[in-house]
Amino acid sequence: MARYLIPSDATIKAVRSGDPRKRLTDGDGLYFLLFVKGGAHGWRLDYTFQGRRKTVSLGTYPSTTLAIARRKADAAREMVADGQDPSQERKAERVVHTQAIEAEKRQQQGLPPINSFEEVAREWFEIRRGGWALGYSEKVIARLENDVFPYVGSLPVTGIAPTQLLEVLRRIEARGVIETAHRALESCGQIFRYAIATGRSPTNPARDLKDALRRPEPQHFPAITNPKRFGELLRACDAYAATPVVRAALKLAPMLLLRPGELRFAEWPEIDLDAALWTVPSVRMKRELREKQQGAPHLVPLPRQAVAVLRDLHPLTGHAAMVFRGERHHHRPMSENTINAALRAMGFPADEVTGHGFRATARTMLHERLGFSPDVIEAQLAHSVRDSLGRAYNRTEFLDQRREMLQAWADYLDKLRLGSKGVGSGQPKRASLEHQSSAAERAY
Repeated sequence: MARYLIPSDATIKAVRSGDPRKRLTDGDGLYFLLFVKGGAHGWRLDYTFQGRRKTVSLGTYPSTTLAIARRKADAAREMVADGQDPSQERKAERVVHTQAIEAEKRQQQGLPPINSFEEVAREWFEIRRGGWALGYSEKVIARLENDVFPYVGSLPVTGIAPTQLLEVLRRIEARGVIETAHRALESCGQIFRYAIATGRSPTNPARDLKDALRRPEPQHFPAITNPKRFGELLRACDAYAATPVVRAALKLAPMLLLRPGELRFAEWPEIDLDAALWTVPSVRMKRELREKQQGAPHLVPLPRQAVAVLRDLHPLTGHAAMVFRGERHHHRPMSENTINAALRAMGFPADEVTGHGFRATARTMLHERLGFSPDVIEAQLAHSVRDSLGRAYNRTEFLDQRREMLQAWADYLDKLRLGSKGVGSGQPKRASLEHQSSAAERAY
């Protein structure tokens, strides 16, 4: 049992400034250090651990009284007897305390915990977003913020089990948005791979979850395939009272076979009016995440009519990046509902046609009315087209044929606008390049 040499707290309280003593010894290694840094008095304990003389701080006075200091000293001596180093334990306590303070500060600032899934995810996002189109990056972070962060965002990235991540994805599936669940899984997989690369996680719990999700069902968008009715729609688009930006989008949407998002996020640097060619970045195409980031751009040859529409629009929006800028925010594209809202306002219901349905209209009429090869059509639709050996065609395959096809399509639309009779009648003019029947029957 330690022999106590300091009678009581009264002895400590009696110490005055200028006292020549450096310390008050209490026995068995415990002593009271006078006037340490900052003007306070501090408790210290000297001890021997594994043959080395060491010292550990036990607190300052008066928050640590004589009785408390003695209890801490007894606990430290017991640790030494059990083969533990009190100094290391004290350092660990300080780390935990510092981390707790930092975590509280981050919470007050609205920041995620250090090395949490959300912190790593946002770090990954900031690194990757520079190579993405604005619309795509907005969708990626929105999926994470809405569907992932609320459930596992605050958890340590190293401690998330596959079952926990699957539960998050099941919530998304339960809303019926299966494609969104798959895209969220893709993003999570990349985030965990980034965590592994930066030394913050040993494993990727997303790796084996792909087969645990339901497969997305093919989407079929309502489309008009009757030439007469489609001519009525084109005339309605021409007569529709809208801003120049919306009117231009309504002219180009049926003409260029692009998905609504690919059209809506168009930027002027992508378009070469002199060469009549639009180069759509891979990140804006409907592709797997890896192909979005590493794939080749999609080429859209521009017919004369499209070039004319864009030249007319350029004086209005050409001073900035966005071709189809928003009405209120010029650095953002027009709303994703703009085209469909215009179609509804013209009297065309959602079960008859959608903006996405223009692709199906072109797909059908180009083959059945104008006789173009399904291979060429599929290539322009940016669908995965394969040859007889199962190899994917190059993105620039059929570029000359596609240019010819889109010009013929734009000319055909002009005739439909005029209500020309007999348009598209007769036998198809183009022979199939390969597997015409199978390509024509592929689900949209």
